[in-house]
Amino acid sequence: MAASPACAERAGIDYDMPAQPLASALAQAADRSSVTIIAPEALVEGLRSRPLKGHFSAEEAFRHLLEGSGLVLERVGESYVVKRATRSEVEPLGFDGMERDTDIVVTGSRIRGAPVASTLVRLEPEAIRNTGQASVADALRALPQNFGGGQNPGIAQTVPEFNGGDAGGGSGLNLRGLGADATLTLLNGHRLPYSAAAQSVDISAIPLDAVDRIEVVADGASAIYGSDAVAGVANIVLKRDFDGFRTRARVGGSTDGGNFSQLYSAVGGRAWGSGGLIVAYEFGRSTRIRWSDRDYAKTRSPGITLYPALKRHSLVVAGHQEIAPGLTFSIDGLYGTRRRDTEFPLNAAGNLAVSRGTNNAKTRTFVVAPSLDAEIGTWRLSLSGSYGNDRLVIRPRNYAGTTLTRDGRTCLCSIGRSAELGGDGPIFSLPGGDARVALGLGWRDNRLERSNSINPLANLVASQESRYTYGEINLPFVSPAMGLAGVDRLNLSAALRYENYPGIDEVVTPKVGLIYSPVPGFTLKGSWGKSFKAPTLVQRYQLTSVLVELPASVGGTGFPAGSTTVYYTGGSESLKPERATSWSATAVIEPPPIPGLRLEVGLFHTRYADRIVLPIQRRNLSLVNPAFADLVTRSPTVAQVNAVLGIADEFANISGLPLDPTRVVAIVNNSYANAASQTIEGVDFLIDYRFDLGGGTVGLTTNASLLDSKQLRESGQAVTRLAGTIFNPPHFRARGSLSWAKGPLNLAATINRAGGIDDTRFSPSITAIPGMTTFDLALRLQPTGGFARGFDLMLAVENAFNAKPSPIRTTSYLDLPYDSTNYTPIGRFVSLTLAKTW
Repeated sequence: MAASPACAERAGIDYDMPAQPLASALAQAADRSSVTIIAPEALVEGLRSRPLKGHFSAEEAFRHLLEGSGLVLERVGESYVVKRATRSEVEPLGFDGMERDTDIVVTGSRIRGAPVASTLVRLEPEAIRNTGQASVADALRALPQNFGGGQNPGIAQTVPEFNGGDAGGGSGLNLRGLGADATLTLLNGHRLPYSAAAQSVDISAIPLDAVDRIEVVADGASAIYGSDAVAGVANIVLKRDFDGFRTRARVGGSTDGGNFSQLYSAVGGRAWGSGGLIVAYEFGRSTRIRWSDRDYAKTRSPGITLYPALKRHSLVVAGHQEIAPGLTFSIDGLYGTRRRDTEFPLNAAGNLAVSRGTNNAKTRTFVVAPSLDAEIGTWRLSLSGSYGNDRLVIRPRNYAGTTLTRDGRTCLCSIGRSAELGGDGPIFSLPGGDARVALGLGWRDNRLERSNSINPLANLVASQESRYTYGEINLPFVSPAMGLAGVDRLNLSAALRYENYPGIDEVVTPKVGLIYSPVPGFTLKGSWGKSFKAPTLVQRYQLTSVLVELPASVGGTGFPAGSTTVYYTGGSESLKPERATSWSATAVIEPPPIPGLRLEVGLFHTRYADRIVLPIQRRNLSLVNPAFADLVTRSPTVAQVNAVLGIADEFANISGLPLDPTRVVAIVNNSYANAASQTIEGVDFLIDYRFDLGGGTVGLTTNASLLDSKQLRESGQAVTRLAGTIFNPPHFRARGSLSWAKGPLNLAATINRAGGIDDTRFSPSITAIPGMTTFDLALRLQPTGGFARGFDLMLAVENAFNAKPSPIRTTSYLDLPYDSTNYTPIGRFVSLTLAKTW
């Protein structure tokens, strides 16, 4: 698309263009400004522009039209060229001297166009694919600020519950390792139903082809979003408009065996002047990784499934329609099914032919979220709601030879409902721009239904609702356009939220943020706020399980023969909300002498009080560690023993001895309690640098996180290390990519590092476990002409040098021989992807 160059292109002109195919929009803008722009058809095909209205220079108009497309603008002499973005998966949003689009709400704020005073990490689908990743779950698992514990496939059965588990093969976010229930995950700003019982959200159910961008704020955000956002919030934003049809197929497998994977997807859409519709479907399937597929597990974990077989279907539908001038109806829908299959031995020899267990799970997820948006002058009002249902059926079976000896069925159904009325707009003018506010109120309800075919006492129906109101203000005191010496930008923001949980508590959470740029290219950001998390339904209503066992199981020694202990755990309806105070300080450097370079360093600190925990994470230390003395009743009376037995919903005697209350030497209480405080602090490093080389563009990105976290259960007791210990986040995680793009070719090399940990389970003996470093390579070819136009071919190798997880000590035949929350058995994985835009 070309027009005559003109020196007048720097002078702004008026534009009033509707949303339309991106190719048409760029052509119109080029014609109006008399400026040459070259936009290869293969790049802009199927993409939509956003409306363009206002007074802009030609360059500003082009950049506005390309916003959110994954494409960038490059000036060549007096002309412009549209190219594919070469950033890798990390693209933090910062200040580039231009005002943000006032129609875009960035995660971390409710105000359109408002900057965010916390570090924000942005992941683009095209950049995700350029490094060889193929799904939303792949991209977020690799995020250094995220911990692989929580709800994720492949986590061993014997990992302590608080550190992680694999209930149904889903993938959940766990920022900073604070727990999946402390990270809020949104879809287009809507809450999703919880998955399983741990109050995580399954991100693997969202097709990557439907995603426009993923934004992650790893900072306390309860003042903006309410409960669950103690560690931060992730917002998966769907494409708003898409014209055309695209298909994609990917096959791959681990070179050591197992994990043969297939992924097929299709996305189609249609946009018109007053609305648009997009439909995306994704199917994924992978085979299990068995103990016999890995040399480090053949003799140490015979019979164990290291990574489960997975199969899923995902469908996303998103549409919007202007039903009257200034009034738009939108709706987002998600439907998905998932199956997970795993197998394990029921004997120490690992002989599956003698006895084995299987644990199969089926999940069905459904979400619908409608909204009605009204433009009233400069204000936008929104009435929105959502309904979601996540149904997980777990089917454990035991076999003796080929004879079925146990056939259980547990159904966990989580239902989430919400309704909200909110609005934002300007209230008065300041020297740096309009002061803007957002106000709103709402209601939400979570419901958990649990049924168990073997133990009717395990059946549960419980719900928890909340009502809330919030307010937020953004005050731009100074903007770059004012040209003040020593103050290039000064912006203050504040938010306050009130939330009422009937029967639990009322909570008020504030947050303030400050952004200050003394000179162009250097920005300081700071935030302070309070967050909270209401107790989960499982923490309040989990069944009380009582276990009679030998003293050695809880660390006891020197007791008379025939002695037993009673260990019990369960929920508590008297739990209070967890509370946290967070602050962050960030420096952003974009030096004008080095165009294309951006450095960001962010300090973060969270003090977590009234932490709800199972106080004893290592049962074998119950009678050994003096920190647990208040949880242990030694030499209990018969009445005390019978009182505990009387509250049992589930009971098992695994001591091998008859139950005799007079022979019980200790009672251990490991029920949920507001029993701990935690401190989480560290540093995030983000680097993004792009420059021209060899006729192409080089992209260098790095995202690294240093983390330290500690827990104190009671005042006066010893502090327990969390970060850097087994089944907790390592102190250091990083991901860095180097890419080179020229025309249709994109080459990328990525390094991933998960630091080492200490195995503290057998204190005072501590074993250092080395970390894991992997290298990924990807080649992507997107021809722009000839018979191959519209095709997209990628060859990728993840963990190219086949790094293996370091071994750990095992104590049970069900243990995996490595830390399954931090390291993976997948090994070298080779994949081939072919896509076609029709």
